Amino acid sequence: MAAAAQASYARHQRGYYLYLLPGAIGFLLIVLIPQIANFVLSFTAWKGVGTPRWIGTQNYERLIGDDQFWGSMIHTLLFIISMTIIPVLIGLVLAALLFDYIRDQFGERLSSFFRAGFYLPQILPVTTAGVLWGWILNPVGVANIILKAIGLGALAQNWVGDATYALPAVSLMIVWIQVGYCLVVFMAGLSRIDPALYEAAQLDGAGWWQRLFAITVPMLAPEIFVVVLTTMIAALKVFAPVFVLTAGGPDNATLVPSYLTYYHFFTTQRVGYAAAIAVVQMVLTVVLATIFLRFQARQQATE
Repeated sequence: MAAAAQASYARHQRGYYLYLLPGAIGFLLIVLIPQIANFVLSFTAWKGVGTPRWIGTQNYERLIGDDQFWGSMIHTLLFIISMTIIPVLIGLVLAALLFDYIRDQFGERLSSFFRAGFYLPQILPVTTAGVLWGWILNPVGVANIILKAIGLGALAQNWVGDATYALPAVSLMIVWIQVGYCLVVFMAGLSRIDPALYEAAQLDGAGWWQRLFAITVPMLAPEIFVVVLTTMIAALKVFAPVFVLTAGGPDNATLVPSYLTYYHFFTTQRVGYAAAIAVVQMVLTVVLATIFLRFQARQQATE
């Protein structure tokens, strides 16, 4: 009977694999095959039409000496600050404030209102957000109008048209977009923390900042890890905000690898070279994700 039960269980288990087929087919057609094709194309010279010409590692050799590519990588590191570090820090403080103070003092409804307000930029199309920030940051935009109105007209700049200020301007837009994502994830994590911990800490005389660092941050470690990993991967492949707001300019001041790939694919028609940039970008993303996942596994093993 035991053998029959095991055989029946195995048959039922095989039936569940059918539900994995749609996802597996989608992964195969949308992710795996295009990645393999892109990797092969990175060893060719191709203009998008005709037959690709095999050139070996020439695209990668050229990539090593390409100042545009290395400049775009430096910009990516800077975007990690605006897409990961700053939003995570702001999101942590805001989540703790809404959860530990606003909710207790003013009620759940006001806390939910602020949470939805901060999350709103996440659900806006990037094109809409880019148009909005372009309107704010252009030479006759809202930012300069406000500066002039409060007597700080000397600080008015062409924020997205000047190479000095374009990268911080795009970074500001990215921070505005990303904070809501971090906030919502952290507030979801805070809901699983026992309120008695905060009450006990408060009775012991711990202030708000002390409760934040002693209770909130350690208890939110899994959520912080997920947010840092996902936002860092997003920073490595950031494209839409740059494309909409500055198109990589001015003078390549906001150029990133994704936009450089797009530029060579559609403008210079160096498809093989664009594929090589995409391969390097993919490898870097996979390596960083692997390091983070192994680090998390070790942390969980030591707990």
